[in-house]
Amino acid sequence: MRFTTAKKRLMTRIFLVLCTNVAVLAVLYLVLFALEAACGVHVSGPGIGGLLLFSAVFGFGGALISLALSKWIAKSALGVRVLDRARTEPEAWLLATVRQLARRAGIRAPEVGIFESATINAFATGPRRNAALVAVSSGLLAGLSRDEIEAVLGHELSHVANGDMVTLTLLQGVLNTFVIFLARIIGSLVDRTVFRNDRGESGLGFLLASVTAQIVLGCIASMIVCWFSRYREFRADRGGASLAGTGNMIGALEALQRESGDPLPAQMQAFGINTRAANGFLRLFMSHPPLAQRIAALRTDLA
Repeated sequence: MRFTTAKKRLMTRIFLVLCTNVAVLAVLYLVLFALEAACGVHVSGPGIGGLLLFSAVFGFGGALISLALSKWIAKSALGVRVLDRARTEPEAWLLATVRQLARRAGIRAPEVGIFESATINAFATGPRRNAALVAVSSGLLAGLSRDEIEAVLGHELSHVANGDMVTLTLLQGVLNTFVIFLARIIGSLVDRTVFRNDRGESGLGFLLASVTAQIVLGCIASMIVCWFSRYREFRADRGGASLAGTGNMIGALEALQRESGDPLPAQMQAFGINTRAANGFLRLFMSHPPLAQRIAALRTDLA
């Protein structure tokens, strides 16, 4: 029953995100034609429908391909050794703990792997909640107690159970679509109104304006994605606390605070539990909240 309910919630989120994307694109389509009628500024031309389709295909295409290849990319980038069977007692405990937590979370047990790194870290990835990979570093196994490791595994399995990988991919696809679409609209407007290009062909103004707009809009889109990523970390921390105990989750995060090694590679940082901190404006591009904030949030829940 829990599995069915969770699956329905995930499908509902996917449906709502897709519907929102279609609805907003439709509104933009109508606004463009209203702009043409009111101001005589032709920004859409005969290919507006094609532009929408082009933007959606390229916007979602890259995000969906990355999701489909996420496990392979993770295994290749970090040299993850998947545990088909346990060869040592710690590996047997790790497999048994992941299976137990997955059962409690209402999902199919994911693949379990270990990657060599002195840094305390772990990540979850995969194209579907029932086709995921959870991997931990050798440094995590050596540096945390088993109760704390269980909390970290609970955190990662909460990401899987919440469908965070799919939701993040869909959000990225929506934002990519708008970045591509709006950048070309802005380029067309600048080309025709500022550079007075009425030849029907894209000129230098279009190229300069669209590239600049894509960079600016891409930065804004990244901020939105990172905001959602930070939000899901708080939620996964609560999930880990629910599965393995709040005290153990706090203890694991405090151990990460003492960690001084390098985090995961850049392409994997959004999926790990430990990532680099940033200051000032760059905090808007952090995929994870500061550990102090995460610990404070759990202490508030505990109180």
